[in-house]
Amino acid sequence: MPQSSSPLTLVVGTKNYSSWSLRPYLALAHTGQPFQEVVIQLGEPDSTEKILQHSPSARVPLLKHGELSIWDSLAICEYLAETFPEAHLWPEDKAARAVARSVTAEMHSGFMALRNHMSMNIRARKPGQGRAPGVAEDIARIQAIWKDCRSRFGQGGPFLFGKFSIADAFYAPVVTRFVTYGVELDAVCAAYRDAVLALPSLQKWTEAGKLEKPIAKYE
Repeated sequence: MPQSSSPLTLVVGTKNYSSWSLRPYLALAHTGQPFQEVVIQLGEPDSTEKILQHSPSARVPLLKHGELSIWDSLAICEYLAETFPEAHLWPEDKAARAVARSVTAEMHSGFMALRNHMSMNIRARKPGQGRAPGVAEDIARIQAIWKDCRSRFGQGGPFLFGKFSIADAFYAPVVTRFVTYGVELDAVCAAYRDAVLALPSLQKWTEAGKLEKPIAKYE
């Protein structure tokens, strides 16, 4: 079992498009631990081959910690929470933690209409696009989650549970989608969006994504 001092490497996909890679990146950045990145350009003929050099699932992201490899965004975040408890990646209160895990799991497995029709593209601006059947319902549910978490657990900070948590890491790609597609938000949700956009780690990721070359299949 690797010690917390073992080297950390996060293998991610193209930053402009890879929402699943962004999530553990934000969680890992929040721990304050030094780590290396391996960025694999998606949509290339050899992309899968390059990913397989790291990940048995042929998908990114993947976290390497010493000799251990962890794949899947949620599994990586859970591992980080256990390995670096001082980062408080889950809320300390039991009830808040249960709700945080619930809304994170809902994001991990749901909102397929939004995923399919409002794919992540941080550079792009496509106001009014992506409004396919089911998307409005997904947007409404996400806003309901944000408002409920902020009202019940948001004291002590601008994030869903006050302080930054894995739940915020999981909804951050949705924040970027709402910007890309010009989704109008009420005051509570707009304030939350702005708090996420102000994260230095997200800003660093965004700047790197803007320098990447466009990939036609994702545009």
